[in-house]
Amino acid sequence: MRRRSDGGDPAGRAPTAVARWTARRAARPGALWGYVFGAIAAASAYQYPRTFPTLESRLRVAASLRGNAGFAALFGPIRHIETVAGYTAYKSMMTLMLLGSVWGLLVATRLTRGEEDAGRWELYLAGWTTRGGAARQAAAGLGVGIVALWVPTALLLAIVGATSKVGIGVGAALFFATAMVAPAAMFVGVGLLVGQLATTRHQANLIGAAVLAGSYLVRMVADSASGLGWLRWASPLGWVEELRPLTGSRAWAFLPIVLVTAGLVVVAVRVAAERDLGAGRLAGRETPKAHTRLLGGQGGLTLRLSRPAILGWTVALVATGLVFGLVAQAAASALKGSPALERVIARLGGTAPGAAAYLGFVFVAAAGLVAIAVCGQVSAIRNEEASGHLDNLLVRAVPRWRWLGVRLAVGAAMVIVIGVLAGVAAWGGAASQHTGIGFGDMVKAGLNVTPPALFVLGIGVLAFGVLPRAAIGVAYGVVVWSFVAEIVAGASSSVHWLQNTSPLLHIAPVPAAPPDWTAAVWLVGLGLVAALAGVLWFDRRDLVSA
Repeated sequence: MRRRSDGGDPAGRAPTAVARWTARRAARPGALWGYVFGAIAAASAYQYPRTFPTLESRLRVAASLRGNAGFAALFGPIRHIETVAGYTAYKSMMTLMLLGSVWGLLVATRLTRGEEDAGRWELYLAGWTTRGGAARQAAAGLGVGIVALWVPTALLLAIVGATSKVGIGVGAALFFATAMVAPAAMFVGVGLLVGQLATTRHQANLIGAAVLAGSYLVRMVADSASGLGWLRWASPLGWVEELRPLTGSRAWAFLPIVLVTAGLVVVAVRVAAERDLGAGRLAGRETPKAHTRLLGGQGGLTLRLSRPAILGWTVALVATGLVFGLVAQAAASALKGSPALERVIARLGGTAPGAAAYLGFVFVAAAGLVAIAVCGQVSAIRNEEASGHLDNLLVRAVPRWRWLGVRLAVGAAMVIVIGVLAGVAAWGGAASQHTGIGFGDMVKAGLNVTPPALFVLGIGVLAFGVLPRAAIGVAYGVVVWSFVAEIVAGASSSVHWLQNTSPLLHIAPVPAAPPDWTAAVWLVGLGLVAALAGVLWFDRRDLVSA
């Protein structure tokens, strides 16, 4: 029976194997990131009335930030920041937009071009499904991942918004969640298309990253001056800003988002149907140059496999640290004399004023980003086993404990390196603004964010050793709980002890305060004990596939 060329099967049926397979692998990380999204938005909403309890304090903050082009360029337009809803949008939107865009791009290229590069796409095309049909089903499966991202984001914000002090309606929370997953949906479309145009997943990721960087830069220019606001319509991220969630929602701004996303998917399916398997529309060398660096042993192989993630997180954290340093002086001036901010810093243990107080506050938040980077390492460890790649090493003279120990060492080294580099970058930015904060203080601030991440790494490795299929969820769950615990503990003094269950809240706000070495030793020690237990357990259990 001859296969149809229009993407369907010869009997007119629509096989769903690719869609179901893609949906399963997109939904789990989508849901995990959805909890992170929801926790970030909910934490911003809940903390605002506690930090600025009076209308006078809120108006003072609004007046200090009004017209600040630097803040607008970095975090987006400042609208109605004197309200809980406006502050929530201002505080969390840009972070969620960037995280969603990166997630959408990477998950799309991994589950399409990545699977094709690995040779697994051929198994589906050997049946009734054609190239175009498989791409269409993959798009549908990725859509399930977008829904999985949306549900916890909307749920957590709606729950917190229902409290009397926050007062964000259910409709507004749902609109905000939809706006925050829109960048992920658009860059899923970008990932699908570049995955068909490029010759490798690596090339596809580079092209997609260039698109994202260009979108962000255009948005920055548009938000840097009121006369350039029209430029937002030239950037996909600018379209999301024009939705204005929580600050005067404009649903009609979804029109370009929907049209472009649908157009990207349609073009990607069309290109997939017309090209050969393993080929791409962009030119590539027919005989790629062999790269054998770092392949002389297990340690080198681990570094090579982890290199893209390590470089990506290093660049992201260094850029974040640089931005923190560049705006430290302006932020300190804008928030000078705010008793609410001083109470927050004091509650964290900070005593220094000015730019040091601001940097101490934001570096505590940066500890969460480093912990998320560690979760990616736990995910990579688990995926290497689940995909069967680990079998190729263990059939050789590579003991199980050594393999996991090396992966653990690489993850720990990554945490320390990116922490220090983020601190150095922040010092460079702060020094350019003449804040007077010393180099050594910012190196300590960078090192200070590593103990919670090392603790999360240890817990993740322990879960990998005992319950491998749950390892990724456990690692991300610890990070999400760290945000949730702060929200719940802040709701009532009777459960304030919950704050002690968050590893992110056991570090001092350096450089606003000296490092809490006792807490750091406890976090690193507990993480090390958990990691060693996980290594021993893994050495004795059977391998578990996906």
